[in-house]
Amino acid sequence: MRRKLRNNNIRKIYAHGNSLGVTLPREILDVLKWRKGQKLVVKKRGKGILVSDWKK
Repeated sequence: MRRKLRNNNIRKIYAHGNSLGVTLPREILDVLKWRKGQKLVVKKRGKGILVSDWKK
């Protein structure tokens, strides 16, 4: 049984094949209108990351 985290914005890094992954909250994805298979840009910013939509 999975323990539910109190804060929906807290995520864990998980193994995905030879890579690592993290899920994003559905509420945020809906507001941004991001969908499965969409390309994103990930940049390191200070001690965090910035994830943004990829524009051609």
